[in-house]
Order: sequence, then C-alpha cells, then structure tokens
Amino acid sequence: MSTDELKLPAERLRWVCDPEQFDFATTADLPELEGTLGQIRALASIDFGLGIRESGFNLFLAGEPGTGRTSTIKNILKKRAKTEPTPSDWVYVNNFKSPDLPIALALPAGQGAELEEEMQELISNVRTIIPKALDSKEYEANKAAIVEEYQEKNNELFGGLEGEAQGKGFALQRTVSGLVMVPQKEERNYTQEEYEALSAEEREKLDATGQELTEKLNDVLRQVRENEKGTKDALAQLDRDLGLAAVGHHIDPLREKYGANPQVVEFLDAVQEDIILNLEDFKPQQQVPSPIPGLKLPRQEPSFERYQVNVFVDNHGCEGVPVVFEPNPTYNNLFGRLEHVMQMGGVATTNFTLIKPGALHKANGGYLIIDAREVLINPFSWDALKRCIRNAEIKIEDPLEQYRFITIASMKPEPIPLQSKIIMIGSPWIYYLLFHLEPDYRKFFKVKADFDSRIARTPEVLKDYALFVATHCKNEKLLPFDRSGVAALVEYAARLVEDQGKLSSQFMEISDLIREASFWAGKEENGAATRAHVTRAIEQKTYRSNRIEERMQELFDEGTILVDTAGEMVGQINGLSVITLADHTFGRPSRVTARVWLGRAGMVNIEREVKLSGPIHDKGVLILTGYLGGKFAHDKPLSFSASICFEQNYEGVEGDSASSTELYCLLSAFSGVPIRQGIAVTGSVNQHGMIQPIGGVNFKIEGFFEVCKAKGLTGEQGVLIPKSNERHLMLNDEVVEAVRAGRFHIWSVETIDEGIGILTGVPAGQLQEDGTYPEGSINYRVDQRLREMLESMKKFAVGGEKEERKELPPPADGGAAP
Repeated sequence: MSTDELKLPAERLRWVCDPEQFDFATTADLPELEGTLGQIRALASIDFGLGIRESGFNLFLAGEPGTGRTSTIKNILKKRAKTEPTPSDWVYVNNFKSPDLPIALALPAGQGAELEEEMQELISNVRTIIPKALDSKEYEANKAAIVEEYQEKNNELFGGLEGEAQGKGFALQRTVSGLVMVPQKEERNYTQEEYEALSAEEREKLDATGQELTEKLNDVLRQVRENEKGTKDALAQLDRDLGLAAVGHHIDPLREKYGANPQVVEFLDAVQEDIILNLEDFKPQQQVPSPIPGLKLPRQEPSFERYQVNVFVDNHGCEGVPVVFEPNPTYNNLFGRLEHVMQMGGVATTNFTLIKPGALHKANGGYLIIDAREVLINPFSWDALKRCIRNAEIKIEDPLEQYRFITIASMKPEPIPLQSKIIMIGSPWIYYLLFHLEPDYRKFFKVKADFDSRIARTPEVLKDYALFVATHCKNEKLLPFDRSGVAALVEYAARLVEDQGKLSSQFMEISDLIREASFWAGKEENGAATRAHVTRAIEQKTYRSNRIEERMQELFDEGTILVDTAGEMVGQINGLSVITLADHTFGRPSRVTARVWLGRAGMVNIEREVKLSGPIHDKGVLILTGYLGGKFAHDKPLSFSASICFEQNYEGVEGDSASSTELYCLLSAFSGVPIRQGIAVTGSVNQHGMIQPIGGVNFKIEGFFEVCKAKGLTGEQGVLIPKSNERHLMLNDEVVEAVRAGRFHIWSVETIDEGIGILTGVPAGQLQEDGTYPEGSINYRVDQRLREMLESMKKFAVGGEKEERKELPPPADGGAAP
C-alpha cells in the first residue's frame, strides 16, 4: 500500500455533529428531560434492586463521579416513592416500670403527632381538674368522714379498755415507750414503797390483773393498726375514685380511638395508674424555704415529662414512602443519639424525650441514600450499618461505651424494626475493595448498578442530550443554546471519551461547560449560546490550566528540549507521550535514539537500567527482542548489543505506546537508513509486528502539531498512528484545517512494515520463498547487518579463544592443560 493511501483525509479526523438534525431554534423550546441519559444497564439493575424485597438486596451504585449516579437514583425514587404506602410513625414513651428502657410505639402516619397533642391536652386538663377535685367540699367531707369513722372506732376501743381498767384499779397511761397499764390507789399511781408494802398474795393478784389488761391493750392496739390500714385503704380508694373520675373520661376516648393498637392502650393504662398513684404531684407546690436570708429559691414544680410522647419519626404529610439522602453519615446522623441536658453542678441528665432519630429511622419503610466513602471513613458507621441490616432493627447505642473503663448508667431505648432499602454510591474502586476485602458486603449489597462513563452515540441519545441541555439551562436559569451550540457540546462530549461513536456520560464536566458557555454568551449580550461561545468556553478553560504546557512549548521553541521537525537521521525518531496535570492533559514529543554494536548484551533499555521506566514500558521493550527473533533469526542466531533511550527524560516513562517507535528507531539503526524527523510516531506493537491501539491519541497529535507549527510547517510533517485508533480521532479545528490544506498529515498503519516504509521512504520488504528479503529493502539491510555482526562475533570468538589457550600457564600438578 502506498504512502498516500495510508494518509487520512480531514473528514476522518473528527466527527462533526450536524446541527440541522435538531428540530428546535433554541433549547428554550424543548421540554425537560424525563428519565436518565443512557445507562441502560444501570437502570435495569436499579429497577431489579428496588423491586425485590428480600433481605440483603440493597444496592451499590458504582461509577465515576459526574456520571449521574446521585441525580438518577433521586429522580427514580422521587417517582417510585409516591406509589408506595406511607410507613408508620414512631414515638417513644416512658416505661413506667423501667424508666431506663423507653418503649417504641408504631402508629399510622400522622397519629404520632396526634397522640402527642392529645397527651399534652390530657395532662393540661388533669393538672386543672385534680387540684380542684382535691379542694372540693365533697372530697374534704368524704375524707373527714373516713377519718372520723377511724377515730370513733379507736375511741370506742380505748374507751371500753379504760372503763374495764378503772374497774380493776388500773389506768391507761402514755409513756415514752408507748401505752401501758398502771395500777392505781385512790386515783393515783402506786408508789414503789406502797407496792412493796403489799403482801405477796396481793402483789401476785395485782400483777396478774395488769398482765391481763396489757394483753387486752395489745389486742386493742392491733385492732387500731388494722383500723388505720383500713382507713388508709379507704383514703387511697377515695383518691383513686377521685382520680378515675378526673382522668377516666379524658383517657377513655383515647382508649377507644387507639383500641386497635394494644401497645398504645397499655401505655394509656399505665399513664392513668401513675396519675392516680401520684395525685399529690398535682397539688400546688409550696415555696421552698431558703437557707440563706434574702435568697429566694425557685419553686419546685413536679415534672410531668413522663406523660409526654416523643414523636420520633413523623411521616405526616409524606406522600408515599420517605427518600432520605444523608450527605454526612456519621454514627449519630445515621443511627440517632441520646441528647443530654446539663444540670446544676455539671451533671448531665437525659430522658426518653431527648432521644433523637437518625437518617436510618427517617428512611425506615422507604429508601436511604448514602455515600460509600463517607460511610467507610466515619468511625463505627460501617460496622453499625451491617449490624442493623443483619438484625433487621435499628438500635440507639453509645458507640464509645465499649471503650470506657467504667460503665455509665444510661437509657437503652427499645430497638425499632428496620424495613428500609439502603443505596450506597461509590467509585468502582471502592466497590471492588468492599467486594474482595469485606466478607459481609456480599450478604447485604447483592445488587450492583454499574454507571458507564460513556454511552453509544445514537440519534435518540443526541436528542436526549439536547433535552439535558434544556433541562440544565431551565433549572439554573442559564441562557438557552441554539442548535450549533448543542452540536458543539455533543462534539465536546465525544472528545472527552476520544471516540467518534460514543459520548461522555460524565455530566459534571458537560454541566460546567454549559455554565461557562452561558457566561460568555451573557458577556456578549447574546440571547443564546452558540458554537462560538462553546468554543470560547473550551479555549478559556484550557487557558486557565495550561501554564505548564506553554512553558514546555517555550523550551521546544528555545531549543532547550531537542526535537527535530525536519531532515533525516539514522537511529533517531520522535515519540509521543501524554502528560496529565490535575484537570489538564496535553501531549509532547520526545526524542528516542538507538545505537547498535557488536556484542551479546542484547537489548539494553537505558530507562530501565536507571529505574526510570515502569513495568508496562519494560514489557514493550522486551517484545522488540521477540519481534527481531521471529523476523530475522529463522536461519541464524541473533548476536548483537543495542541501547534505546528517551533523550532528556527525567521524570520517568510508563506505558507501551512507544514500543513501535522504539522498534522503528532500532530498525533504522540496524539498516543505516535515516528516518524522517518531521514524522512523530505512537502505537504499541506485538511480537508479530502488528500495531496496537493506544490512548490519548488526540493529545499526542496536537502536541506534536504545536511544536511543528512553532518551528514552521513544511507540508512534510505529520503523525503516524495505529489504524485501530482512527475511530478515536476528535482533533481540534486547527489541526483538521492544516491537514485539509496539506500542511500536516496523519497516517494510520497496521504493521511495522507499513510504518517503516513511510518513515524512511524505503519499502520494508516481504520474506521471499528462498528465505531472503528483497535486495535494498529495510528488512534486507537489517538481515545483512545482523549476519555481518554474527560473522564478526564468530571471528572475534575464535581469535579470542586461541589467544586465551596460548597464554594459559601449565597446570601446577603437571597434568594436561584444558
């Protein structure tokens, strides 16, 4: 194939979007984009993951940032959530039996706030009714009647005992040790002398009578205690009846309303019982006397927080199920927390009203979206999330409790059942890291939705791109784009992925370009952004980032970095490389040289010897030996020494895209045929001499073009690329116009033989039936040079061996020399 046939015409150097295919004047005429642009595989995975309800089928959305992962799932869930039933409210209430174990109650959506309001109203009414009831005449009369009855019974008992005692010469008297029976004489107590003056018979009779009366006194006291207990029970029943009368008609309607929920009814019963048992709390409190004169202490009011309802999750007003995106998934933000209140003396206290929900509680029954990286870097979050999924419940705990030396008493709220679909968003690297290093990951996140960074270019996708631009402009109130502006954006999307048949789905960059083009259109007071504004936005974006590129271009112009763009040279060629500095990528040429000489060292990669090359580059160099062996060692062994070097390279080399370049240079050094210095080369090669595709082809071509333009375009310059890279060409307008004008050329080749013919102007030559190459061809010259080197090595080897044998000293033991 001739050199001209391998040249690419300007029409094949980029794909141009025809603006006439769009049927709108500006994007202001278009509706908003519904759904997602491309990503058919990811959408199918999401649909499956959201549809299946079995445990463990949570989703991981994998893809590069800017591919629309977050916006896509939010839009899908926004529509899907409306079609699903609203989940229950959750409230925490006091556990009257164990206050440190608050009870969680589930209520239909909206009833949580209703119950809270109704309990507040209940306590407010009770605090008004009970004091009035306690101060009522009826209550006081009933209380007085009970006390009076008690006193009457006691008086009757003591009256009868006293009468009997008097009749027997005894009197009932109160002492420090209690009530006792004392013998009397003439209405006074016996003195000790009088008692001792009695005869033994009289004393014995007196003691027996006293013992009898004392036993009856004990019986009376026992009866009094029983009366007292009965009185207390009567007073308690009076209070209970009062409490029931005051509270019952307020709680009964609530029991009826929440009758279908046994847990709520049980809570209402507990509230009623606690109110009845603590009626004194509802009485007006007295002012506490101050221990310091002049200091007025605040009145101690009893707390009625124990009757409140903590509305933990309120789904009132939620249309369908909740969709929660938690941007900062710390432990407390995900799983809730127990807040504390500082009291006097620095003591922190808490109660069930200070239990606060986390994102997982708010999303319960719906969907939770979290960033995988943020979950992994926040302490305790990932492990706690796994426990929640495994146990199907959300438990509020103190994550630092296990690290304390002393256990601190705290509340342990009742766990809430988990019924949420969890969606993690992360890069492919994090996905594979979790998949291989986290055993539990595969149990809990069984569905992967893979977002691609590129999508196939079809007429439908082009229309969707226009709708995407329209939607973005409307949402951010930007200037609309006309047809030429949309076409330029689409071409830029193809340039981002370096593929004429695909478009970029990294919409973050596309969105930035839309904003910048709108800005420049506004600066010119234009009503719509056009191709010129998109082009200017791209140029300005490049200008803001290409200071290092321009500095390197100056080094080429000054001759500090040696690169020839004209003439011919044996064993010297221009290779191409790509440099990426943060958000800016550009290409630059590098001089590659090769030298060959007699020896058996084989291929010496200078970059490898000084540890400036990576393993992929080293592999590419080693492939060259395989190519030479297969090409020229079919009738003789290879015996040579050669060195290859990237001149003026100090930062290292990686990749195999220069392997064909190095092979061309090596063939020139062996054959002695010079290479045209106006042609730069890129492409990897295999052992059969086939040219393989490489990356960054556009940046490489444009980098060499800039150097040639600075040194002067001669019409003989160009770049040699792999034929398989033709579809990746999306060159800028300046290079395309230079090719169209014949001032620059792009050749695409499939084999080393095609490439060496273009570089030297001499045919490579095909192997003939007799095992030789056509005389004068590149391969013939290389084969002859290798043969000559082999013969020379044989002569030196024979001569060296004879010289060595001649100079060997005789053996020390008199034996024969070797």
